[in-house]
Amino acid sequence: MTRKSVSSRRGVVWLGWKLVIAFSVSLCLLALLRIQMQYRSPVTTTLSVAAGSRDDITLRDYYYSGDRRRPKVAFLFLARRDLPLDFLWDSFFKGVDEANFSVYVHSVPGFVFNEETTRSKFFYYRQLNNSIKVKWGESSMIAAERLLFASALEDHSNQRFVLLSDRCAPLYDFDYIYRYVISSPRSFVDSFLHTKETRYSVNMSSVIPEEKWRKGSQWISVIRSHAEVIVNDDIVFPVFKKFCKRAPPLGSEEAWLFFRQNRRNCIPDEHYVQTLLTMRGLESEMERRTLTYTVWNVSGSKYETQTWHPVTFTFENSGPGQIKEIKKIDHVYYETESRTEWCKADSEPVPCFIFARKFTEGAAMRLVREGLIGSSKNITL
Repeated sequence: MTRKSVSSRRGVVWLGWKLVIAFSVSLCLLALLRIQMQYRSPVTTTLSVAAGSRDDITLRDYYYSGDRRRPKVAFLFLARRDLPLDFLWDSFFKGVDEANFSVYVHSVPGFVFNEETTRSKFFYYRQLNNSIKVKWGESSMIAAERLLFASALEDHSNQRFVLLSDRCAPLYDFDYIYRYVISSPRSFVDSFLHTKETRYSVNMSSVIPEEKWRKGSQWISVIRSHAEVIVNDDIVFPVFKKFCKRAPPLGSEEAWLFFRQNRRNCIPDEHYVQTLLTMRGLESEMERRTLTYTVWNVSGSKYETQTWHPVTFTFENSGPGQIKEIKKIDHVYYETESRTEWCKADSEPVPCFIFARKFTEGAAMRLVREGLIGSSKNITL
């Protein structure tokens, strides 16, 4: 073998090693770049709420697996069967970039939203396939809520989760509600000390301390980490399922047996999320108020309070004057805590309510026909 051929072979081997080293370095650089993109700090931009408005709402954009995408708001509907206000929500979602929101509906098992059962394409096949039978005032209600959160969590782009009834209506357009919810790093959960009625049972005390017991509206808006807490809970929910139950109608034999066993009349959906998040030490991460306006019928006697229901908005009482009054509310007073909750989103003053319930179809039609949802361009905070 000549010296020249040996040198040539050594040159080929050395070139091969250089290629291997260069390829390895490239892989390391790509891996580091991907890690940096995944954990990169959020970019903050500012969008004006309205022309001439006093304050701006800050919108945070997030990164998902290296792709810069805007976060979604997941609208979670608890429906008895169909959605009677689907035409109103169709008007609300129409023209909106569908990359900014997602829709989930918990209905009766087997019910399918399609061209024959809904007037809005935004609900086509958005029902949960693992839905359950739900009874008002029972733990099945919060079980259905947990199923909605679990389904919405499968899409990592969903960063805010808004729970709505089938009779809820938006009070503002999508653009304003999106910015309102996304701008705040906190959940909106109506939560207060419950002292007037005795719903807490000592049977819960081994898991739920009485000082952590809370009450509030079922209609919540939560950040992703709080939705995960709700779905992953396997400690508090079983206690609610066993000990927090609605009392049977007064005068019935079931009611006599219920109270003879020293059981408490307890409505699970008015306590579960509030108590769970409090037990997890998350109250500091919440705006302790609901975004959904409700007027309760308080005309019942002491013994009729079990049947309290929200006042229904009809065509007659859902005009411009009534809607304007709701939008003017800027604080909520909690008597049991002597606390006034001034309504804010990301520390900026905002109207307290962006949704309201319960609306009849006639009332919803009036909202659409008279443009009472309106454009956020006309809103001054």
